[in-house]
Amino acid sequence: MKLTHFRLLLQTSVAIIGVFAGSLYVYAETPDTAPISPTLNKDAAPTVPLLMEGKHTLYQRVISRPGGVISPEPSQENSKPLEGFKVFYVYQRHKDAQGKEDWIQVGHDIRGHIAGWIPADKSVNWSHTLVGAFTNPAGRERSLFLKTEQDEKELITDPNLSQKSKELTQAALGGNSDKVIAMEPTNYVDITKNFYLLPILDAQQIERPSGPPLRLLHVISAPSQPTGQTNASPANLRNFKASLVFVMDTTISMEPYIEQTQKAVKSIVDRIQNTAVKDNFRFGLVAYRDSLKDNPGLEYETKVYAKPDFDKPIDIINDSISIVHDAEVSSKSFDEDAIAGIKTALDEVDWNQSAGRYLILVTDAGARGADHPNSITKLGIEEIRQLAESKGVAVFVVHLLTPAGQKNNDHKTAEKQYRALSKYGTAGSLYFPVKGGTPEAFAEVIQTLSTSLLQQVSNTTGRPVAGLNPDTNNPKQQAIQKQLQVVSQAMKLAYVGKEEKTSVPDVVSSYTTDRDLSNPMKKSVEVRVLLTRNQLSDLAQALQIILKTGLAGRTEPQTFFTQLRSAFAAAARDPSKIAQSEQIGGMLGEYLQDLPYKSDIMNISEKDWLAMGAIAQRTILNNVESRLRLYQEYQAHPDLWVNLSGNNDPGEAVFPVPLEALP
Repeated sequence: MKLTHFRLLLQTSVAIIGVFAGSLYVYAETPDTAPISPTLNKDAAPTVPLLMEGKHTLYQRVISRPGGVISPEPSQENSKPLEGFKVFYVYQRHKDAQGKEDWIQVGHDIRGHIAGWIPADKSVNWSHTLVGAFTNPAGRERSLFLKTEQDEKELITDPNLSQKSKELTQAALGGNSDKVIAMEPTNYVDITKNFYLLPILDAQQIERPSGPPLRLLHVISAPSQPTGQTNASPANLRNFKASLVFVMDTTISMEPYIEQTQKAVKSIVDRIQNTAVKDNFRFGLVAYRDSLKDNPGLEYETKVYAKPDFDKPIDIINDSISIVHDAEVSSKSFDEDAIAGIKTALDEVDWNQSAGRYLILVTDAGARGADHPNSITKLGIEEIRQLAESKGVAVFVVHLLTPAGQKNNDHKTAEKQYRALSKYGTAGSLYFPVKGGTPEAFAEVIQTLSTSLLQQVSNTTGRPVAGLNPDTNNPKQQAIQKQLQVVSQAMKLAYVGKEEKTSVPDVVSSYTTDRDLSNPMKKSVEVRVLLTRNQLSDLAQALQIILKTGLAGRTEPQTFFTQLRSAFAAAARDPSKIAQSEQIGGMLGEYLQDLPYKSDIMNISEKDWLAMGAIAQRTILNNVESRLRLYQEYQAHPDLWVNLSGNNDPGEAVFPVPLEALP
């Protein structure tokens, strides 16, 4: 990329995300024949692509470079121009008289539909489906894309990394850098809302003189394609809408906190219902208790009392939540099913009507785990966090540290759960404990949070509301404001990115890292793996086998691996491969192997399984069940899936699954 082009990219953002044609990744059994020879065979057209070296179910793919052609034969004759950054399967590889590969026969799918021949030097081998996804840039520096691997290594290992990165950024912004060829957009490009493809060709861990190691990424991306642009002008920002949904524990003894929440909502409604910002802010409330299997007298497990509705007056919320009350009977355990309440809010609220998406969990108890027999969702903390993230919802937790919780030794366990649940980008954990758990202390926290979120919406829309400014002399309010500013900025950048149809950097090939160079503790690029619906279905079936076999073998754990091999072998094309598997990972899809993530189950051997004991075994199976439920949730939301293959096969639609969501 020329520097002038790069400077233009920094000044304007006039593109929709480039989308690649071609089915990207298919987990399918191969025929019971030898792999196709990687030489030209004019007498017989191949019916399946070439396998990757050493693989039995994965096919070779390439990405076309700009300036290439596609031809019916391995020559320039009758060739036509081919767009860059198209993804193809490789069917044959042709060599010239000197034995050098010069042409590649490619197809859009694995069913023998040949597209033609493309020059080998106008293609890039893509050996896996790792892709990069930008995290929200609020609270961190923008990612830099450097020209060479050596440039990136020198930067990462520089003792003055933070200062050096700032110098490179300033030079790039001024058009004076010979190393930086592009930068991350100022706005946020949400891969789950505006799909883009940032293929990772290679990833390697780089040790540094001090501080944590960084991951060096070799990436390519599609050039942007001009389209109509919508500017995030002040007039546009006035259309920024926000929804604040309370998810409240309404079990016995919660009545004082319900009343304080009702007062906080009414106070804000009274303050803004005669101002312009009344059209930008709405409340909702979802209540939860516990499984009715534990105690039918609880009346309900979850209940939606109010949803944010911008078509109705803002003060209608007061009537909707005035009837909320605590239960008349006690639950059988101290922990409640908070995850069920959050999931109901994620599923039942139309979050798409809002750019600011805030959920505040109010509870005095820990969350019932996925392993509990009466868990309503069978989801764990990490799984529900992933679902909230996929919907762009920031989860806040107001944790009442009551004497009852102290008596039940619940506080530390619950705090660990809720800090993990409320992690939100560079803002950290949106966890707010209320010491002593008194209604008065709670009232201060809930009023501060609600008012501060309204203040952020007021600032974003440019519609001031009198009396919202926080107490700058109060350290607690200062800390809350600092976090909320990051969350608010993240929501704003996502909104502006969507309105402007911001594209990824116009980069052909470059090198970057997955961390903020000014603060490597902050993640800037999330590594994900593209899975098709079919692949995720296969993975879910595999986890179901593991779960069923593990539960059946609890009384005789020594038979677990024998039964597991038998179950997988019955479904496999080549049972001998399963019989030779010494670890669970060998029985799962090959697409999970060689990925740069730490797996809970992939490396478990029969010896490991027997040595870990019944409690650890049960923990592994619980994690498997939680992941299984998460995949079912992914499958249940069609808006998350993107079809890149050019056909209508829903099984070929893809979703960029975070590495942390893999088993």
